[in-house]
Amino acid sequence: MAPAIRQIVLPGQEELHRELARSGIGQAEADRLTERAFSRLVKFSDLQPQTAEALAEAMRQAGGEALALPAAAADTSLRDLLLCGCEKDFRQACRSCARNGHLPGDLAAGLNRLLESWIHPPAFLAGRSCRLELDPPLIMGILNVTPDSFYPDSRHLATDQALRRGLQLAAEGADLIDIGGESTRPGAPEISLQEELDRVIPVVERLRKETDRPLSVDTCKSGVARAAIAAGADFINDISGLRFDRQMAEVVAEGGAGLFLMHTRGRPDTMQQDTSYTDLLGDILAYLQLGIDRAIQVGIPEERLAVDPGIGFGKSPRGNLEILQRLPELHGLGRPVLLGTSRKSFIGRVLRQTDPAQRLVGSLATVALGVAAGVQMFRVHDVRASKEAALMAWAVRRQSDI
Repeated sequence: MAPAIRQIVLPGQEELHRELARSGIGQAEADRLTERAFSRLVKFSDLQPQTAEALAEAMRQAGGEALALPAAAADTSLRDLLLCGCEKDFRQACRSCARNGHLPGDLAAGLNRLLESWIHPPAFLAGRSCRLELDPPLIMGILNVTPDSFYPDSRHLATDQALRRGLQLAAEGADLIDIGGESTRPGAPEISLQEELDRVIPVVERLRKETDRPLSVDTCKSGVARAAIAAGADFINDISGLRFDRQMAEVVAEGGAGLFLMHTRGRPDTMQQDTSYTDLLGDILAYLQLGIDRAIQVGIPEERLAVDPGIGFGKSPRGNLEILQRLPELHGLGRPVLLGTSRKSFIGRVLRQTDPAQRLVGSLATVALGVAAGVQMFRVHDVRASKEAALMAWAVRRQSDI
């Protein structure tokens, strides 16, 4: 098993103490570490003993802390390690280990990618025939060509109606338009390949002639992806992260499209049956990393990949809030982050709004929080309002006007 690296981001001392205790660190040690309030925590899993020892020693010499954790791997010879410190400590420890040849190549590359993400996040995302600059954050407008999406106002089944809505999204400032022909709301049944093709492809063809905005198609079916790319789609948005259709990665690679990889647990009709996790962010990161590895393996350039934690897909309302609290952990994957919270049920749960039409303000709050956490793309129903919220939050984050 290859070593895994992840940054751990926690909103406060109470959560930090809980995470340390869950990782098997004793009460006294957890108390001491919590009091020191380190700015960065990085967990290493499945290390060879000599590598773990070298990393721990280098971190202590740099001024940070290193703690051995109970190994979760079946191979009891491997080690898990938690490093705590500031960014300077990590860079010094990394340089020391590299200089002494103590880090295997894949581990050194992963650690360098994590360190780089703290300062230089991805600057652009490439599509089939476009390059999206990610400064300031981008807005992906939702265009549902379905009769049963959870938000009734977003349903545009007729091609002419969908075309008008797509052009309206572009006029409101959408940086790209995401077209979906199969509802992925909790409990939604799967539809046939032909039905999804009949809904989606005419809309892609018409929009491609009417607007120069990049087009994305939200599908888990490689047959739909192939036809959509041929019709002019620039990206494929796969809610399964390449899990539901094993041909999807090859189809995207052959078509030269960009790819959004999302985390879910099960298909929409079953995904809410089990929303409990021992380590929610750890599961999401491992799932998305496997998708990235699979995509690169079949020839999709890394610059064409983005990730999405899958808010509302196999998660409880509390789990969705935890993801929003810990969004910076996703940056360790080294790819742009797409966030889709728009009008979802967890917002209704928090605000006691059963009608999705009443959830705009809550949705905009999550956009602003996402920008503050470094998210670079937002999938939304309300383009103009979301764009203004994102730009305002971006100006505050950058301390400049736009």
